[in-house]
Amino acid sequence: MKLVKTANKQGIFMPKIDPLQMILQAFVPLFQQHWGFFLLFFIFLLRFPFVKGMLGEFQVNIIAKLRLDKNIYHLIKNVTLPTEDGGTTQLDHIIVSPYGVFVIETKNMKGWIYGGKNDRQWTQKIYRHSQKFQNPLLQNYKHTEILRSALGLDTNKVFSLIVFIGDSQFKTNMPDNVVYAGEFVAYIKSKTTKVFTDLEVRSICSQIESGRLSPTIKTHINHVKHVKSIVEQKQQPLDKNACPKCGSAMIIKTARERGNQFFACSTFPKCRTTKSIN
Repeated sequence: MKLVKTANKQGIFMPKIDPLQMILQAFVPLFQQHWGFFLLFFIFLLRFPFVKGMLGEFQVNIIAKLRLDKNIYHLIKNVTLPTEDGGTTQLDHIIVSPYGVFVIETKNMKGWIYGGKNDRQWTQKIYRHSQKFQNPLLQNYKHTEILRSALGLDTNKVFSLIVFIGDSQFKTNMPDNVVYAGEFVAYIKSKTTKVFTDLEVRSICSQIESGRLSPTIKTHINHVKHVKSIVEQKQQPLDKNACPKCGSAMIIKTARERGNQFFACSTFPKCRTTKSIN
């Protein structure tokens, strides 16, 4: 145990216990005896999207710190910005450099990933189970536009970057700015034209730090509530008026043989989704 000598009121030096060292000495034997329990608890936590998201963001942070020169590329994490409608938007990572501002959205997912640049929703497929999720390019477009507008920057100086963490595989052709975890540094370094001076880089970092909401639990909770309210609003008309597969409008059609009417996706034959009127 590490002891630190400090003087009391009488000027006599007394040993003081380092609290961090004390905690570690108490925790390590406990972990060694019950490591199985801690492992199961960690696996249980991975079931929650919030925890998976945090782990994905942590991996991107580590890779960025190890493979990007911190004197050139300045990493700002977990930035929550206010929006004009009174809500908030949350940016996973912002990297400010002389070569541009990179806004990174991380996705910690596994399985096969299907999606196109302009599709409203993408698909995650794990064996026979398929699940829709918002097109991350459209999601991050809002992030980049809010940040760009707040900083007063040109569109060609702010780059949107989507990074997939986890055991996932793209099954459709993806744009250059949709990459796996090991590829995002190469994308950032591919931008070699200087668009900011060192003074402008420092100014941008300062503006982001001063304009962001405090990174507290309360800020995160309020942001989650705002996102849930947006999702609920979008789902209401989607269930009634839009194709459940691609989000396009559903139209009424009449079967040739039986003459019965049904809803069909307006993008047919690209999307062949149908559902009964009743």
